[in-house]
Amino acid sequence: MTSPLPEQPPRGEPRLLMRGINKSFGAVNALTDVDNGAGKSTLIKTIAGVGPADSGEIFVEGQPVKITSPQVATRLGIETVYQDLALCDNLDVVANLFLGREEHTPAFSLRENDMEQRGLGVLRTLEVKIPSIRSLVASLSGGQRQAIAVAKAILRNARVVLLDEPTAALGVAQTRQVLNLILRLRDQGLAVVVISHNLADVFEVVDRVIVLRLGRRVATFDVKSTTPERVVSAITGAEFGELRSATTNGNGVSEGVTNNE
Repeated sequence: MTSPLPEQPPRGEPRLLMRGINKSFGAVNALTDVDNGAGKSTLIKTIAGVGPADSGEIFVEGQPVKITSPQVATRLGIETVYQDLALCDNLDVVANLFLGREEHTPAFSLRENDMEQRGLGVLRTLEVKIPSIRSLVASLSGGQRQAIAVAKAILRNARVVLLDEPTAALGVAQTRQVLNLILRLRDQGLAVVVISHNLADVFEVVDRVIVLRLGRRVATFDVKSTTPERVVSAITGAEFGELRSATTNGNGVSEGVTNNE
């Protein structure tokens, strides 16, 4: 049994929309009037409920919401795959997929077979290849580990998946595996936000690029009508023409976010 595909929001309605998000740490303004999923570490924690915003508006599928904790984000269908993946090397794939959400019988014994079948179903859907669903995570490659972390999010019925530097420290083959996985997530109707410094990866898998510099969103680009050079100019603060290009497609698409940190 596999997790159902997410329902699509109304046509033209972004699955996740943020307006005027502000976040300060004492006298340091980490985010200033940030909109629509633009940002890096601080903003991704705001979306995930780890560090709620001081002010601003968040909408999920057109409905205003308050994300005050990771549990609230999960209930809204927002899942985050952090750069460290948060996997337990000493446990097998099944145990990691259901960690903290294990399925039990009325007698409180684990439903091992049910969890195996659900895990296998999601891995097949994502076309993830691993030696065995009972393999220890420590024995897997970097690309396979990233895939397991994503599959864990899908099993929680995610509608929006945030990926923090998903190809960092991966080799060429493993990077290709992760990029293909991102494309499959998009094809299955999930909204995907990719946080990355690698412009080659960004241009390969996303539909829109948002640049955050010094805590502010400084540019939005449609990848079909821009170039890496223009994005770099926005990252570095170089002046050139009009930085912002109008984009309206927020429904079930990938989005790249990059900055100069």
